[in-house]
Amino acid sequence: MSTARPPADQAGPAVNRFVRRFRALPLRSRLAILVATAVAVAVAAVAVACWFVTRAQLEDQLDDSLRDAKMDNAPMRDLLSSCLSGGQLPAQEFPGQYTVQIVAANGSYCTAPNTTPVPAQPSDVAVAAGERSDALHTTENDAGQDMRVYTRKLPPVVSSGQANNQLAVSVARPLSEIDAPLSTLAWVLALVGGIGVVGAGAAGLWVARAGLRPVDELTEAVEHVARTEDLTVRIPVDGEDEIARLSNSFNSMAAQLASSRDRQAQLIADAGHELRTPLTSLRTNVELLARSDETGRMIPPEDRKALMASVKAQMTELAALIGDLQELARPDAAEPGPLQVVALHEVTRTALRRARLRGPELTVTEDLAPWYVRAEPAALERAIVNVLDNAVKFSPPRGTIDVRLHRGELTVRDRGPGIPAEELPHVFERFWRSPSARQLPGSGLGLSIVARTVHQAGGEITLRPAPDDGPGTVATIGLPGAPTPPPEM
Repeated sequence: MSTARPPADQAGPAVNRFVRRFRALPLRSRLAILVATAVAVAVAAVAVACWFVTRAQLEDQLDDSLRDAKMDNAPMRDLLSSCLSGGQLPAQEFPGQYTVQIVAANGSYCTAPNTTPVPAQPSDVAVAAGERSDALHTTENDAGQDMRVYTRKLPPVVSSGQANNQLAVSVARPLSEIDAPLSTLAWVLALVGGIGVVGAGAAGLWVARAGLRPVDELTEAVEHVARTEDLTVRIPVDGEDEIARLSNSFNSMAAQLASSRDRQAQLIADAGHELRTPLTSLRTNVELLARSDETGRMIPPEDRKALMASVKAQMTELAALIGDLQELARPDAAEPGPLQVVALHEVTRTALRRARLRGPELTVTEDLAPWYVRAEPAALERAIVNVLDNAVKFSPPRGTIDVRLHRGELTVRDRGPGIPAEELPHVFERFWRSPSARQLPGSGLGLSIVARTVHQAGGEITLRPAPDDGPGTVATIGLPGAPTPPPEM
């Protein structure tokens, strides 16, 4: 036998569908709905609280009017006499909306003329019997109308020569006196609340549109960049709020992307320019060798040997240039490889052995004090080798190169032609080469690689003319020391 699924089991999927549909709405619509909902809840809470407070105040006023009703007047005395005589004596009508009746301890009651009787309740009888001083309650009269009734004890009344102390008087008023104002108040609150909710929704939509206008501008800018690849677009920034920060971030990102694209284009152009020269020379030499083989006209052995040496040198230069390009292909902001504690003096000593092989006729002096740094070993050795290669390349025959390492500052001085002061700011730029060094082998990337490696290790590199107006250039690399030597040391 199948059973129906309880409605509670369907509440979860219904809520999920509502949430999905709500999230599918535009952001400004969601903001307007949320604002209108929040205002509706606040208005409803205030309206309900106002209604209940007003009701309590009206009920208190009605109860106070019943307690303060004067029952020692002529109509009250006539009613009491009429009730004690069993209706033989006439009674007057009570003015207003009051319903007045006499209640006896036996449960009987006597009502004023032309008023609808209100059945006596046990609490009213208890007051008449002297068990209670008064009673306040709500009940229905014989016509089914809700009445608020207040009963209090009457003083002893003498009738037929006997004192009757078993009487009480009940004063009642219809609750419609407060129900009608409360109903009117409820409609007024509902109308005002509805207008407030609609106004809040409209205001929320307006605020959402005004607040999200910078986001729309940002969206349009991003779509424009995606469509046209135009990175010159900038968003106006007004203020210091979250939207302004987002606009600043987008502008910074666009500027960085534009700069990166410009650097990439410049790198490709410079690489093409640098590759053209060795490739053209290599092509010319290869064509000479091929034409010699095709025509049968042999090139003299000495010329052929020179051509082969030139081809070998050009291939070596191309290999070095490609290696430098691969090294620089990594973004400048890329994280360096794992840093290790490295003995800078040992790395420098190894680089010096390679430098002496490349310039055997040169005199290389060294003074290396122990110093440990945190760096990428292979990259650090390559950087120092590049600095020493420059010193070897620009040193005159049988020249001297001085290498010193003292408290983390490595200096390399050559005795070459030096670098003019106006060219020093450009020596670390990619592919930049001094006009005096255009004929020497090299790609113009070595010092750029050195600068990046040193900066990643937290150091600085500078080039300056030799002191005391001497020949040559001094390269200085400063690296912060590591806390302790490597464990194997």
